[in-house]
Amino acid sequence: MSEQTYALSAAAAEFYESTFVPALFGRWAERLVAFAEVAPDESVLDVACGTGVVARTAADRVGVGGSVTGMDVNEAMLAVARRLRPDLTWRVGDAAALPFEDASFDLVACQGALMFFADRAGALREMGRVAGPDGRVVIQVPGRLAHSPGYVALTEVAARHAGPDVLAVLGGYFAVGEPDLLTTLCAEAGLRVDRFETWVGATRLDSIDAFLEVELLPIADTVDRRVRDRIVADCHDALARFVDPAGRIAAPIEVHLIDARLT
Repeated sequence: MSEQTYALSAAAAEFYESTFVPALFGRWAERLVAFAEVAPDESVLDVACGTGVVARTAADRVGVGGSVTGMDVNEAMLAVARRLRPDLTWRVGDAAALPFEDASFDLVACQGALMFFADRAGALREMGRVAGPDGRVVIQVPGRLAHSPGYVALTEVAARHAGPDVLAVLGGYFAVGEPDLLTTLCAEAGLRVDRFETWVGATRLDSIDAFLEVELLPIADTVDRRVRDRIVADCHDALARFVDPAGRIAAPIEVHLIDARLT
């Protein structure tokens, strides 16, 4: 299997769009599109597009003279994407073998997915291939766990109650967060990094409980209910400094943006 894939239900895909996109990935998409300097009339590919937030954001910039294609391995995600923007092109496909000709796009973007690819350098190589020598590849991923205070607090509490093995699961989002690793992966893929930007965003939800409902999903089936209750109780203290007077949480997370081209 070339990607970590999940048989998401339609309900799970709708939950992703209604919860994760406004909490985190919508702002990420705006940042990526601005960083990439997406211009009118360009052709854009959004790899592992999920419900298509990057594709939708890019479409607002390329205008009627441009084109935007979103590609994902999961049909449920694409069903949501098609419902929201039926005017864009949505394709089922694998990042390890992109179903496009060489040099098909001006920009190939990938947000929040590189860490889940089994062959990360291979996926980047494919992105470079379909971007071609005149195109560009822009990648956005979570940075280092140690530089993401909201997630340090969460993982420390979870590990204390559920054991260190949960770190491999909850910390998996940060698996490519080391800058040297990212630049090495690009080099292995034949890509030259022209720009590398690090910024700190935040996961924003209406309450700590809403945040934990989302962020503890990866371990929901592996921890006892009593253990989960202890994690939630302790997280209310550990995350309190990220909560505003209205009870809304903004949990800081480091993010990396890379602009690369074929060498």
